[in-house]
Amino acid sequence: MGRAGTGTGGEAVAAVVAGPLLLLLLARPPPASARDSGKSEVGLVSEHFSQAPQRLSFYSWYGSARLFRFRVPPDTVLLRWLLQVSREGGTACTDAEITVHFRSGAPPVINPLGTSFPDDTSVQPSFQVRVPLSAAPLSNASVNVSHPAPGDWFVAAHLPPSSQKIELKGLAPTCAYVFQPDLLVTRVVEISVMEPDVPLPHTLLSHPSYLKVFVPDYTRELLLELRDCVSSGSLGCPVRLTVGPVTLPSNFQKVLNCTSAPWPCRLLLPSPPWDRWLQVTAESLVGPLGTVTFSAVAALTACRPQSVTIQPLLQSSQNQSFNASTGLPSLSPDHQYLGRSGSVDRSPFCLTNYPVMREDMDVVSVHFQLLDRVSVRVCPNTPSMMRLRLNTGMDSGGSLTISLRANKTEMRNETVIVACVNAASPFLGFNSSLNCTTAFFQGYPLSLSAWSLRANLIIPYPETDNWYLSLQLMCPENAEECEQAVVHVETTLYLVPCLNDCGPYGQCLLLRRHSYLYAGCSCKAGWRGWSCTDNSTAQTVAQQRAAALLLTLSNLMFLAPITVSVQRFFLVEASVYAYTMFFSTFYHACDQPGEAVLCILNYDTLQYCDFLGSGAAIWVTILCMARLKAVLKYVLFLLGTLVIAMSLQLDRRGIWNMLGPCLFAFVIMASMWTYRCGHRRQCYPTSWQRWAFYLLPGISMASVGVAIYTSMMTSDNYYYTHSIWHVLLAGSAALLLPPPDEHAEPWACSQKFPCHYQICKNDREELYTVT
Repeated sequence: MGRAGTGTGGEAVAAVVAGPLLLLLLARPPPASARDSGKSEVGLVSEHFSQAPQRLSFYSWYGSARLFRFRVPPDTVLLRWLLQVSREGGTACTDAEITVHFRSGAPPVINPLGTSFPDDTSVQPSFQVRVPLSAAPLSNASVNVSHPAPGDWFVAAHLPPSSQKIELKGLAPTCAYVFQPDLLVTRVVEISVMEPDVPLPHTLLSHPSYLKVFVPDYTRELLLELRDCVSSGSLGCPVRLTVGPVTLPSNFQKVLNCTSAPWPCRLLLPSPPWDRWLQVTAESLVGPLGTVTFSAVAALTACRPQSVTIQPLLQSSQNQSFNASTGLPSLSPDHQYLGRSGSVDRSPFCLTNYPVMREDMDVVSVHFQLLDRVSVRVCPNTPSMMRLRLNTGMDSGGSLTISLRANKTEMRNETVIVACVNAASPFLGFNSSLNCTTAFFQGYPLSLSAWSLRANLIIPYPETDNWYLSLQLMCPENAEECEQAVVHVETTLYLVPCLNDCGPYGQCLLLRRHSYLYAGCSCKAGWRGWSCTDNSTAQTVAQQRAAALLLTLSNLMFLAPITVSVQRFFLVEASVYAYTMFFSTFYHACDQPGEAVLCILNYDTLQYCDFLGSGAAIWVTILCMARLKAVLKYVLFLLGTLVIAMSLQLDRRGIWNMLGPCLFAFVIMASMWTYRCGHRRQCYPTSWQRWAFYLLPGISMASVGVAIYTSMMTSDNYYYTHSIWHVLLAGSAALLLPPPDEHAEPWACSQKFPCHYQICKNDREELYTVT
């Protein structure tokens, strides 16, 4: 409860890191009998399933894990997962350890970061294996699961938790880790069917025998018994029974050894899974040459339900145009309507069934509500049960939330309401135990009392199955006082994509793997956890405001290059700097993760304009330093800006898309400076003051800014390192801009005409205009 870790479980699971041995296992030929008949001598066939490989990511939230979904057919006796991890990127890639999680029925609930879960959340540790990838570019592993549960099985793989360093795409060598799981299934085709209360004679040889029995709805108990056991090689009954499936991460499979068991050999299963086949495997323990004969008997104990029907709805619908008696099945004598004022039913029912309506609201969003009532009537004699149908195959990607509230006026100090939430079958043994354990499932307990009238339960990624909520009134101190007690409990039952929509510091994102949809929370402002409720590393409101002010107000440093550009009549450059300052300010005001957020435009638009302004500001600054002819300079201004805009549209995060045009501008500037040095026979610029007070400080500021931008930014220090980048970029632009021409006034008029027209000459540009 509240916190999850990692671990391993299940004796039937074996993980073997194989390497080249795995290829030998795959290439091994089948037995001769299998090659001749297409199946082995005990009636086993093999099937192979595979999915396209996926590129792994370093873990930061659940969306970083790569999810695979496989369908395991019925009557499967062995699964073999073949895990293949390859590395692409050459020697630049470091050693890594890939973690692979397995779960039956739903995606695995993982917690690599060790964060806390929301209150009232119940989480089981995931079953996982680790696949190391060191010097070799390819690594293999295999995982075997015997007697797996049929249905959906999920595999999730990820790299270790990601570092906080912000790496620019294209600057560092890329390294790709690719993961591909294959599934080999061995299932039985020769299986004996056990009919209830009918002995099934059987003879065991050296290989196992497979049996199965169907468990219908409302089965209270299942008793498996071996009779008339005779062995040719030993005394007693040397038979081992394996009953039920393996469901990772938990394993409640039952193993019964009849060698030392009292005769007859029996196995009692309370609350077996309803409406499905139950597999039984019998193995001989006498050796390869001995035989064992026995009779297997399966006895089912039926549960007589008392169904709470919707009589008021039926009576109110008799005025419709159709005949309700022919459109609906007739009610049996066991069906009774229990009103709120009804007395305690003393008939020999094992439970009271309350029908529940399933209302699909959206993707991975379901509301369960009682028909014609708002509360469940809880009695001391029989449990009250509700069935939640989460068996569509698309319901396991959300969180099941259950909230119970007892009527305060009906609760006594000595009464307690005990509730259990189970999958596959309800828990009905409240009178003997309160552990909520059924035959193959450990349920989730809840309790209500006069001091605690509310109880909540959150189950992330519930298994694909029918879920059952059962409640019963208990009096631990004096059972006689419970005989006439009745308490009504209001239930709130939802399946939601994300709990509380991930809160104020998270975003609920819908993830997809082929046609399967599941949800996860992406947290911000330092918040972490399954639902972004872990504030161990969260930023305070003051820190959020300080970060917003630093990232936005640091752009005011662009006022310096704007002022210098206007004074030196570089009006185009000044316009570019103003554009960069404006959109950088409002982009960072919109990019804040917490409460201090202001978005004047769409976030994507602001981000694009900010990146475009930064690239254009660097481009025009370098070209302005080259001191080109005005026409050529403005043509290059326009062409370079268009190229930068195109490259940002192709890949906004690619560093070379913006760095390429800037390097081209630097080549132009260096060429022009070299030409002037050779033409004038002296260093250019010629003034040492220009070098000492402008160029060298400007180049130093730009170099430090580039170093911070490319190698020092992390998620933790982003708000002040990026603010320093703003200051250094703007300051270097103000220092690197060239001085104005000293030969003449910018727009000196050489001659005036009496008609008030003037012919003005620009000595720098050799252009004549009429003003």
